[in-house]
Amino acid sequence: MKHKTLALVTAAVSFAGHAQAQNGVTIYGTADAAIIYSSSQRGHANTYMNSGNLNASKLGFSGSEDLGGGSKAIFTLEQGFNIDNGTQSDPSKAFNRQSFVGLSDARYGTLTLGRQYTPYWRYVGGLGSTGVLTGATGAHPGDLDGLDTTIRINNSLVYATPLIAGFQASALYGFGENAGTMGSGNTLSAALRYDINALSLALGYLKLNNNNLKGFAPWDPNVTSGSYAQSPVNAGYASAKSIQMIAAAARYQASSSLMLGLNFSNVQMAPGAASLFTHQASFNTAGVISSYKLTPAVTVAAGYSYTRESAANGISNPARYQQLSLEQTYDFSKRTALYFLEAYQKARGQTLGKDGVTAVDAVAVVGDSQNGTPSSNGKQFVAAVGIRHQF
Repeated sequence: MKHKTLALVTAAVSFAGHAQAQNGVTIYGTADAAIIYSSSQRGHANTYMNSGNLNASKLGFSGSEDLGGGSKAIFTLEQGFNIDNGTQSDPSKAFNRQSFVGLSDARYGTLTLGRQYTPYWRYVGGLGSTGVLTGATGAHPGDLDGLDTTIRINNSLVYATPLIAGFQASALYGFGENAGTMGSGNTLSAALRYDINALSLALGYLKLNNNNLKGFAPWDPNVTSGSYAQSPVNAGYASAKSIQMIAAAARYQASSSLMLGLNFSNVQMAPGAASLFTHQASFNTAGVISSYKLTPAVTVAAGYSYTRESAANGISNPARYQQLSLEQTYDFSKRTALYFLEAYQKARGQTLGKDGVTAVDAVAVVGDSQNGTPSSNGKQFVAAVGIRHQF
């Protein structure tokens, strides 16, 4: 009996190993937690524990199957979670971060279908502030321009070219799935990246269309771009018919230790028949970033951004946001790091309030970690100390 049991176990292990080799399935993830201090959350200082600060806490499965001739079938399923309390970051979805399947070919590029990040984020966001300074404290105010990971597109089709002489391009179409009017609730995105020696450049475009067919005055959570981040920075324009983003970023690796970068974004929120505001609103953001490796284990980074709203919708003193973000990491190993984050934001001027009509004083919202807990005034300081482990 013992020999029979051993034979069955051995056969099962051999089969599992063969299946894994054929399918090439990888289980990966990140566990990240920190103690956070915020100087003002709706008028009160707060110290608390938070998940996913340097990198989002997540669990993922990715795989591929070799189809021959340089072609592969690929898939990714990725779920976010809160390590501080064990809950899902989005209880309504099994794989809220990514879920897609597709084909990849070394000659013809990659085509994928599902819930995906935009080319705009993959190419420009990868060179922007959140690629160096985490989005928690380094994203532009409230992640207004979607250069952090707050935007994911449902029902999307993405094509990416292979890398050709340093160039790579990608395009996305997110189906609105409204019979008779495909343009309602759909998403369009395209981006281009070029790498040459120590210089990297990227340009991206993203347009999110609201589902005005159903008379939504707020942003319809059921459209393809339902994950678009909202905060006091853009709350007054949540009834927009469409949101358009154009961004560019550049990085230069000046030496093996020093990196310098620039980024710019323009966000336009257009009104429609169901909108509460009447004139197009625009936000322009310019930023600089840098990182320096002090030792093989210690890296420091810094970034500054300036965001300005256009004068429209009865606002003569438009909102301005200045943000300084700092980061220090100590790598115990390739997978485990101790990190420190600090950021200060100052907001001035006025923007539209949640009702989409009334002008209110702009309040500070550091990065995108404070979107639900902004300052009660124009200043906010956030600091964090945490540990991140990747597996």
